[in-house]
Amino acid sequence: MFRTISRYRRVAATTAVLAAMALTAGACAGQDSASAGSSSAEIHIGAWLPLTGSTATYGVAEKVGADAYFKMLNARGGINGRKVQWTVKDNAADPQQTVQIARELVGQDKVVAIVNANGTSQAEAAFPFVLNQSKVPVLNEVGGAENWYKPPRAGLFGTQTLYEDQAAAVAAWAVQDGAKKILVVHSDPAAFVNVAEQVAPVAKKLDPSVEVDRLPVKYQTTDYTPVISKVKAAKPQAVILILTSPEAAAFLKEAKLQGVSLPTYAYAPVAAESTIALAKDAAEGLKAVQLVKAPSDDDPAVKEFRTAMATYEPGQTAGFLALWGWSNAKVFAEIAKTVKGPVTAQSLTAAYQKATKVDTGVSPVMSFSASDHLGTRSVQKVVVKNGVWTSVGDFYTPPARG
Repeated sequence: MFRTISRYRRVAATTAVLAAMALTAGACAGQDSASAGSSSAEIHIGAWLPLTGSTATYGVAEKVGADAYFKMLNARGGINGRKVQWTVKDNAADPQQTVQIARELVGQDKVVAIVNANGTSQAEAAFPFVLNQSKVPVLNEVGGAENWYKPPRAGLFGTQTLYEDQAAAVAAWAVQDGAKKILVVHSDPAAFVNVAEQVAPVAKKLDPSVEVDRLPVKYQTTDYTPVISKVKAAKPQAVILILTSPEAAAFLKEAKLQGVSLPTYAYAPVAAESTIALAKDAAEGLKAVQLVKAPSDDDPAVKEFRTAMATYEPGQTAGFLALWGWSNAKVFAEIAKTVKGPVTAQSLTAAYQKATKVDTGVSPVMSFSASDHLGTRSVQKVVVKNGVWTSVGDFYTPPARG
């Protein structure tokens, strides 16, 4: 009996010790993951990207662009002598898969930051674990919402001009071109509606006499015959498209078929090579805003991008989406270079908070602070000329929406 009780006490004591160790490990998990991933030889970062599924076009292109930059960077010696290891995992644009990937990247791969990932709802799902629990920063995410940055979230820094500001930019462009009656054609989900609603306030701020109407279209509609009929009936002087690239192409093709020729503007998701490929000559003259310069530009920084793509990602398209990935990778590298000592989650966060005038040459100059985690509000105007997206002027900051 005595031996049984003693054995029970020993087992209980051992169990208590193990439990205490587990609790301690759990409590320190944030500290461990936040300081992991850095060594004298490399900087380990990660990302989730949609490499399969409905938005794979975006993820694959962004990946090859960033891969080309990091390969070029490593060939030149890396960041202060440290090579960059960028681990990318396919989330198929699914929030639940993104959470699992986040746990793998932080817990198993020990990355010091999530860099150049993709997706708004996907990132939102992972924020509680990555930002709040693990204290690992999320840097240069493609996507985002205004509430990410107002107020700023600890560890979250962005390089993409908000969709709302993109709408403000095209609204101002249309008004400056003389349009007095603008029709905003947009998909019907709330995310598109919110962006479309930003057009009227800015247009009327610039010219109170301007009329702005909205025409909602069922998401992923392929038959734009009735839509163009409604456009003709509305008799606008300009059209603004807040649609996906395939939807915008369908709109343009049907407009040309029905003989509708109107100045047409769009936000960045429409300014893609896929729009021209799908709409063909119907896309000629389309005006849009972008986050980067046109990949066809003669600018030296853009030429460097095209050369690196040909060298390190041969056969891949050196288009807008690849240039997004390249630009975000370069912003990260330029800021990481300023870190003195170990590159950790904490040192990267501190570096971003004081990073100003970060110039990639292909995107707007970025500036961050402790109170402002969004690097820019500026966009690049682009126009389809002779079947190619071409930059118009320099980067442009739209009027304030408030």
